[in-house]
Amino acid sequence: MKKDKNHKIQPDENTSFEYVNKRELMEKLTPLIDNTLMRFGLIPVETELVKENHKWFLRIFIYSQEREVNLDDCEHVSRSLSDFLEELIPFKYNLEVSSPGLERKIKSDKEYLIFKGRDINIKLKESIDESGEKQFVAKIVDFDENEGLTIYTYKDKKEFVIKKDNIVSAKLYTSEI
Repeated sequence: MKKDKNHKIQPDENTSFEYVNKRELMEKLTPLIDNTLMRFGLIPVETELVKENHKWFLRIFIYSQEREVNLDDCEHVSRSLSDFLEELIPFKYNLEVSSPGLERKIKSDKEYLIFKGRDINIKLKESIDESGEKQFVAKIVDFDENEGLTIYTYKDKKEFVIKKDNIVSAKLYTSEI
């Protein structure tokens, strides 16, 4: 800990997590990150602030529905955000900006909408048809908080609606690997 010119205590890289209200900090960072990404035509998939091995990391996963995210996108976002983040984050941290990855695990409901039209490898508790299959590749058609996930199965060439509580896991799928 150190004191600034106004004699306020300022946390540094060794500040313990108790001195940082993560929720409040993320509430300040999220609009800034969202607006910056929007300027570049990008969507925030996930933003996380974590401490690992005594170091802080701000990780931002970005996506575009029009094109593949590339290294230039990550660099532009990082450069655009860094000065603002330095003012808002009261400790030393590492900024990591990246694409979600080819086979990203779906971690939130909003990701089903972000990745609408993409293929997923989905694992279910209960089969959705008489085949008894609980794991297969399908296309995300839509997502509704109340109804569930609408998918198109390639095998049956039909749409199915799957309740959220029937989904064990889902991750993006690409046959290019």
